[in-house]
Amino acid sequence: MTYQRTHTSRIILRGSMAVIGLGLLAGCATGPAANPDDPYESFNRNMYSFNDGVDKAILKPVATAYHNVTPKPVRTGVSNFFANLSDAWSFVNNLLQGRGEQAMDSMVRFNVNTVFGLGGLLDIATEMGVQRHKQDFGLTLGHWGVQTGPYLVLPFLGPSTVRDTVALPVDFYGGLTGNINDVAWRNSLYGLHIVEKRDALLDTSDLLEAAALDRYSFTRDVYLQVRQQRIAPRKSAVDKYDEDAGKLPDDY
Repeated sequence: MTYQRTHTSRIILRGSMAVIGLGLLAGCATGPAANPDDPYESFNRNMYSFNDGVDKAILKPVATAYHNVTPKPVRTGVSNFFANLSDAWSFVNNLLQGRGEQAMDSMVRFNVNTVFGLGGLLDIATEMGVQRHKQDFGLTLGHWGVQTGPYLVLPFLGPSTVRDTVALPVDFYGGLTGNINDVAWRNSLYGLHIVEKRDALLDTSDLLEAAALDRYSFTRDVYLQVRQQRIAPRKSAVDKYDEDAGKLPDDY
């Protein structure tokens, strides 16, 4: 089992580095009018088309069948289960970012939903008013000043950046699913998670297909914007305590 996990991680890491290398080569051929956030647009569009073909042939039909056959309460439970797993990894990343309150919320969410929510199938923590603060290692790197680097579209995985691609192996091992020793169970959970995520995007993808939009550009811009918004701002080193804060004016 250990060998299989090590072999899998090596494949992921090598694949990520290969994609970055291919992206760099593709970027050499781009012109001066290239989007500064997307200098490898030619490569990325080709990869986007490949992923779109896989989605139309496999992922979307499977997700549609899952949506039609599985009762909504069950689908909600599955979504809650994977969100609960992500809270554990979010706790680690919030801690690494020095976000104590958010880390505490993530830990409380995971413990409450795991113990009282039937292993995470029920989202009790949200009902209690405990907010979710989703973070990953790519966002942690961004919090500490690591630039995103060029936009990349990864095979099967979709939108990313150089920074987020480098962070993928850490997210793989840091997440609870990646630490399951039973390969069959781990792969089954990964497969179910992919279907669950695609099911959540069915309405969005249908809307994009119906609209007269450049879906590639729209997906890229939304992804980059959302990732930037989720990076928690660091407190400036020049921030000072305001001694007059809360005082009434002298002439009051």
